[in-house]
Amino acid sequence: MTAAHPRVTVRTADAGDLAAVAIIENLCFGDPWSLPALLSELEPDPMRLPLAAEADGQVVGFLMAWLVTDQLHVLNIAADPHWRRQGIGTALLREAARRGRALGLVEATLEVRRGNVAGRAFYQRHGFHETGVRKRYYADNGEDAIILDCDLDTLAEG
Repeated sequence: MTAAHPRVTVRTADAGDLAAVAIIENLCFGDPWSLPALLSELEPDPMRLPLAAEADGQVVGFLMAWLVTDQLHVLNIAADPHWRRQGIGTALLREAARRGRALGLVEATLEVRRGNVAGRAFYQRHGFHETGVRKRYYADNGEDAIILDCDLDTLAEG
């Protein structure tokens, strides 16, 4: 696994990051979240964990997760295409796992498109394993979602 670029730091994201997060969201996803949906995840809430990866004062990636019982449920993770393969996603996942563990969570879970081969490989490299399928989960094209789970200790420590 690649370590994050030395200039990259991961911090809590907030509503002030909306513009940068929206740009990355639109660059990375064919069915991007709306501005109101993104903003709702960036608003302060003890059940949400929004993170931003920042380099030289610029947001280069983000992760949004919910804290549900003993699980960190990753909703969305993305890195600016110009910053891919520099450890941004890994840094975001590990920081989310560390924060989740500190809150007493034990597992991370997420859904990924069946056809997202690169994303599935990325998660597998980080210790996620397939636990189920949500049939026709994605509204834009009816694609199935693969449910992935990972122990937070494994994820946090890499």
